[in-house]
Amino acid sequence: MDDRRDTAEIGLIGLGTMGANLALNIAETGHKIAVFNRTDSRTHAFVEGAGDLAAMIVPTTDLAAFVAAIARPRRIVLMVPAGKAVDEQIKALRPHLDPGDVIVDAGNSDWQDTGRRARALATEDLDFLGLGVSGGAEGARNGPSMMAGGSDRAWSAMKPVLRVIAARFEGAPCVAHLGPEGAGHYVKMVHNGIEYADMQMIAEIYGLMRDGMDRTATRIGDSFARWNEGPLASYLVEITAEVARATDPDSDTPLLDLIRDSAGQKGTGRWTVIDAQTRAAPLPAVEAAVTARVLSGAEDLRQQGAEMFGGTEPLDLSDTDLESALIAGKIIAYAQGFALLSTASREEDWSLPLPRIAEIWRAGCIIRSAMLDDMAKALNEAPDAQLAFAPAFADQLRAHMPALRRTVAAASAAGLPVPALASGLGWFDTLRQARGTANLIQGLRDRFGAHGFERVDRPGETDLHGPWNAG
Repeated sequence: MDDRRDTAEIGLIGLGTMGANLALNIAETGHKIAVFNRTDSRTHAFVEGAGDLAAMIVPTTDLAAFVAAIARPRRIVLMVPAGKAVDEQIKALRPHLDPGDVIVDAGNSDWQDTGRRARALATEDLDFLGLGVSGGAEGARNGPSMMAGGSDRAWSAMKPVLRVIAARFEGAPCVAHLGPEGAGHYVKMVHNGIEYADMQMIAEIYGLMRDGMDRTATRIGDSFARWNEGPLASYLVEITAEVARATDPDSDTPLLDLIRDSAGQKGTGRWTVIDAQTRAAPLPAVEAAVTARVLSGAEDLRQQGAEMFGGTEPLDLSDTDLESALIAGKIIAYAQGFALLSTASREEDWSLPLPRIAEIWRAGCIIRSAMLDDMAKALNEAPDAQLAFAPAFADQLRAHMPALRRTVAAASAAGLPVPALASGLGWFDTLRQARGTANLIQGLRDRFGAHGFERVDRPGETDLHGPWNAG
């Protein structure tokens, strides 16, 4: 039974950028929130900077006081770094909790860790919700897209709060209960994988314009701003225009030209690739993006390569071709991601609601895009079908693939790297080959390792071998 004699309706641990913004979002929507951070000074600074919302915040400086400040059954959101820190925080909380309390991990945790934690806490009648939160600091403050996985009881406890703090698309909250245990964090992982591919493709188009067409950052930003008014309308294209047009106040030059060419990663893209390969559901666009991130850090090696092998050649491509190539690439990246979600749903027995996932990605999250509305409709009509084969997207691919082909070919001839776009083209071309070249692979494997093969004229027979050593 609820005990409303206590002070706060919900609690949050971890007042970093994301945690602080999420706490303010919760407070602003009318929910009194207790907060705790391992560094007391950050807690005090957070409350001091909360303005009028400070009245909705209960600051605490130790875990016992924090837990005591929350109405039972308690709802506690963790916004701490993924991995060991989550386990340590749960361990510290457990002595203070009562049966029926709910812990919510709202960080970028590995979905398998989430499952393990949920099962362990269930033995003490404690509920655990793995919550994927997308939208960055801005989304956390003003409305993120959220992907929940956990018990029905945990979801029921958190649903009233999550629905009011979520982003909205045409009035509908962009949050959903997607399945048990690690399902929410799994979907967030795949979301991040798509995000890697999307950003890499955008960066490749930027590189073609900068290095192959000698365009300034400002002019490139103007192109992206125009594209954001058409089929490419999306958060990432919108902020690409903003970033490209920004000027450094100290030098009055494009800020983008002063940013180091080396991008970091927190691991979710790599996790997505590993998981996809384990399930035999390849994600070549994401793989290419992850590899590009790694190579971006090999600056000395790339400098050596530039000195040894020379530069690049000019490109002759139109803005129309570049826009079309990016449209095709974006469709391919999403299609690969949804194919992985479909495979995981079957293998984990999650029954992931793919159309609903597309719907909650339409606002709040980093990969929100005008395309997602049509993707949700296509997945509603055929949830288990390859998204690229849905009539609306098949028509778009027919229209835009020639431009992607021209773009990849021209980039290759000029010596300019477009690994994600090229991998998307290779994936598409492989899908449209009814007869590929794996027959030779089978023959070679049998020749060197006696692995056997199958014949098209003798279906059902397996472990056949060739006369490789005869004569």
